[in-house]
Amino acid sequence: MPPRTAAIVLAAGKGTRMRSARAKVLHEVLGRPMVSWIVGAALDAGFDQVVVVVGHQGEAVATALQHDFPDAPVSFATQAEQRGTGHAVQCAMDAAAGAEVVAILSGDTPALDADTLRRLGAVRDERHAPLVVTSFEAADPTGYGRIVRDAAGAVARIVEHKDATPTERAIHEVNAGLYLCDRATLADALAHLRADNAQGELYLTDVVAHVAGRGGRVAGFTLHDPFRVAGINTRAQLAAIERELLARRLDALMDAGVTLEDAASIRVEAGVVIGEDTVLGPGVQLKGRTAIGRGCRVDAGAVLVDTGVADGAHVKPYVVAEGATIGPGAAVGPFAHLRPGTVLGRDVKIGNFVETKKAVLAAGAKASHLSYLGDCEIGAGANIGAGTITCNYDGFDKHRTVIEEGVFIGSDSQLVAPVRVGANAVVGAGTTVTRDVAPGALAVSRTPQREIAGYYDRYRKPKEAAKRRAKAAAAASDEEKG
Repeated sequence: MPPRTAAIVLAAGKGTRMRSARAKVLHEVLGRPMVSWIVGAALDAGFDQVVVVVGHQGEAVATALQHDFPDAPVSFATQAEQRGTGHAVQCAMDAAAGAEVVAILSGDTPALDADTLRRLGAVRDERHAPLVVTSFEAADPTGYGRIVRDAAGAVARIVEHKDATPTERAIHEVNAGLYLCDRATLADALAHLRADNAQGELYLTDVVAHVAGRGGRVAGFTLHDPFRVAGINTRAQLAAIERELLARRLDALMDAGVTLEDAASIRVEAGVVIGEDTVLGPGVQLKGRTAIGRGCRVDAGAVLVDTGVADGAHVKPYVVAEGATIGPGAAVGPFAHLRPGTVLGRDVKIGNFVETKKAVLAAGAKASHLSYLGDCEIGAGANIGAGTITCNYDGFDKHRTVIEEGVFIGSDSQLVAPVRVGANAVVGAGTTVTRDVAPGALAVSRTPQREIAGYYDRYRKPKEAAKRRAKAAAAASDEEKG
C-alpha cells in the first residue's frame, strides 16, 4: 500500500503589505481565493488529506475553503501566535498524525499545480530521500532563502536572506518554499528548532540543516518554471500573477478548440468550462461557475456569472446574466439582463432591453424587446410584445404570472400577478390584465379614445408663438450686450 499523505498549507499570516482589512490568502485570483488554488492542487495531486494552518481571520479562511471544497478531506489547525513558519508546521502536526509523508505548501502561491506536486513526489521516490527541498534560480535573489550545498553538491542547509553572509547572498539558487518529508523525520526536526536568528522566529528552513546534519538525505528538486511557486505579498504581485494565469488559461482554451476574437481583452475565471467551436468576442467576461457548451457564440462585452449556456446558443453584445440557464439554440440580447432564476428553453428569443428574473420560458417563446418578466412562467411559442411588464410585487410579497403556450401578449401590456393567461389567448396592446384570461380568449382593457377638435390652434399654436418670441428677445438682448 502507498504511504498515507498529507499536505500542510500555511495560511495564517495577515499579509500587511496588501494594505487590506482582508486576510491575504482570501484575495481572489481569477475568481477564487488564492488559498483555494493551493488546496485544489493538493487534492488534485492525490493527497489523502489537506491541513490548512489558519490564524489571522482564520474563521473566514475556513468558511471560504469549506464553501469551495465541501466534501473534501480538508481540516484546519490554528496558529494563534505568529512565531514563524516552523511554528506554523508544528501547529499542524497533530492534525496530520495519520500521514506517513507530509508536504508543506505556502498559501500565497496560487500558480502551484498538481503536476508540480506529483513530480515532487516522484523525486522523493526515485532518490529515496526523507526530505525533498524545492528550489529555482533567481536572477535577483534578494529576500529569498539561499540553498547552500556541500562540497558534493548535496543540499546542506537553507539560510534566510537576513541571516546570510555576503558570500551566501551571492548564491542565486533560492528556496521555493515547497517541501516533501517523511513525517517522523519532520517531527524530529521540528522538535529541535530554535529561535536564535535575526527575526527571533522558528524557521522551517532550519529543518534542512537538522536532517542533513544527522546524515539524512536531502534531495533538491529544481523547478524549471519558477512561476509555479511565485508568491504574492502585494497587490501588484497579485495582478501580475493573475495576468499570467489568465494568459495560460486562454492559451489552453484555444488549444481545446475555443476561438477568442481578442484574447487580450477577455477574462475567463478559474471555474468556467467552455466547449469546442465556441467563439468569444472582445471584452467578454465569464465568471464563477459559468458553463458554455459547444458551438456557441458570446459576443462583445457580455458578462456571464454562474450561468449555463447550452450548445448552439447565441449571447449577443453586452448581455449581463447571473445565475441563469440559456437553452440550446436560444438567442439573448443585445443589452439584455438575465437575473438569477431565469431559465430559457430551446430556441427562446430574448431581445434588446429585456430584463428577466425567476422567469421560465419554454421552447420557442419570444420577448423581443423592452420588457420586464419577473416571477413568471411562459409557455412554448408564446410571444411577448414590446413594453410588457409582469407586475409581480405588491410592496410586500412577490406573485407569479403564468402565460400558457401559444399566447400572444400585445405591446405595452401589464399583467398584475397573481394571474394566468390561458393557452392561445390574446392580450390586446395596452391592456392591464388583473384577472385570469380563459384559453383562446381575447382580453382588452382600453380607455375609449377621445378626439378634441382644434386643440392645436387653441393650445399648442399660441404656446409655440410665445416660445419663439422669447427666444428672439433673448437673442436681441445678447446682441445688444455684445
